[in-house]
Amino acid sequence: MSNEIKPRLYTTLAGEGDDSFEERRSEFIGYAKHVTSEEEAQAVVKQKKKEFADATHNCWAYVLGDGTVARYSDDGEPQGTAGIPVLDVIRKSGFTDAVIVVARYFGGILLGAGGLVRAYSHTVSIALDAAGIVTYSPYLVYELRSGYSEYQKYSNILSNAGAVIDGTDFGADVVVRFAIPREKAEPLVKKISEAGYGKDIPELIDERFD
Repeated sequence: MSNEIKPRLYTTLAGEGDDSFEERRSEFIGYAKHVTSEEEAQAVVKQKKKEFADATHNCWAYVLGDGTVARYSDDGEPQGTAGIPVLDVIRKSGFTDAVIVVARYFGGILLGAGGLVRAYSHTVSIALDAAGIVTYSPYLVYELRSGYSEYQKYSNILSNAGAVIDGTDFGADVVVRFAIPREKAEPLVKKISEAGYGKDIPELIDERFD
């Protein structure tokens, strides 16, 4: 059994998207968007409620961060038939930092509790497909300072390791800023250190998701 720790992934929406469908004369319009704060999520809800002010209901949900921030609204639909299904689809899809708003134009035929849950869940799914889902891996960002004679050697090591070069400054020394997947960072730093006989060691300056 392997004791290797898998890197924590960050899954969210690639951008924004919308789609719609009709169920027994009721029209459902779903909108999904990547957001980074509760203020931004609430602003999206406000904007869509204004855009679809003539809709019978504007139900919504959003999840932020590690999932501890989650809000939803049934907006007048029977309790548990709209906001919670929207939230459930977000959580079961495994992503975060997203807001979804579903506008419903009632067509005169009651769908029942089960029908509403299915309709709202389906609307969320097609809105998510329109927005796209993307998964990022954790990267560590380093700065490596070296002389010009060592630069080419280190450059080859970084290239072979698949490091992302963020920038290179050529001054009295060469300063390379690069990012590398977290799980590949330790072996790469060790290889550079060995190649420079311990003289040039990359300095960890940041971390991010790529």
